Amino acid sequence: MDFGKIPQDELNTVDFTLPAEPVDNRLVLTGQKTGKPQVYLGVPRWGHKSWVGRVYPKGTKEAGFTEQYVKHFNCVELNATHYKIYTPAEIGKWAARAAGRDFKFCPKVPQLISHYSNFNNVFDQTSAFLEGVLAFGEHLGPIFLQVSESYAPGRKTPLFNYLASLPTDLPFFLEVRHPQWFSDPVIRKELFDTLRSLNIGAVITDTAGRRDCAHMHLSAPRTFVRFVCNLLHPTDYTRADAWVQRITYWINNGLQELYLFVHMPDEMYCPELIAYMIDKLNPACDLHLQKPQFIQPGKSTAGTQISFFD
Repeated sequence: MDFGKIPQDELNTVDFTLPAEPVDNRLVLTGQKTGKPQVYLGVPRWGHKSWVGRVYPKGTKEAGFTEQYVKHFNCVELNATHYKIYTPAEIGKWAARAAGRDFKFCPKVPQLISHYSNFNNVFDQTSAFLEGVLAFGEHLGPIFLQVSESYAPGRKTPLFNYLASLPTDLPFFLEVRHPQWFSDPVIRKELFDTLRSLNIGAVITDTAGRRDCAHMHLSAPRTFVRFVCNLLHPTDYTRADAWVQRITYWINNGLQELYLFVHMPDEMYCPELIAYMIDKLNPACDLHLQKPQFIQPGKSTAGTQISFFD
């Protein structure tokens, strides 16, 4: 993800502190831990060629990445659906790879709906998209709708009307990027109040160059985090620690579902950072998440802070 990307030599100048807990989060959190939370961590695609011999068995071809991926992670941010509407038969082939596993596919709404329609006359496209992703069955995670950075609050009416038209028996999240959604307190409140009334979650995007998108608002008792990192720069680890602390607080106060996706250039070192976070989350939240398994553990163990930017 290039959104919010800044030069590597500027990372140490960024204040990565997560915002204080919004007061309105109390409207969706009970204040106490409720049952066993569903916690999922993954990346936006099936892997990177550098994972072969490090995470995936030596000789694994790209066609075999999906089969290997589900052995190491419990969810995937499915950006492929942003560029094409897939048929139930096509989706079913992906779902079959996760058979017998607690694994979630989190499909992204097609761009022909989210970016090119202004949400006019998209009933047929939405129906076709949903018909396809429903073939994931028990493996269908939340569906996320991202509008472009140029989609300003002045166009809120068609967006809100579209959100209100979505089926209420499926979990949806919305990601907005135009700065005015966050900078104007009246607009910000209306956004999260609307999402809360519709039981639609708010995507939280934590990226260096757009700190406003790490808003920390929960409009439902679940969250969807896009954590944009930088090839295991030291700040990736301090930021991961802050996220573990906030997630622990949320879970102890009633968060029911968490979907966190680590983004990084080419996803090269995502397994290391996810393993690092799981090592912290499991004891902090009484979880039993399985972390990625490395073929060469001495070379790439989680918690080893590898810096490429001395």
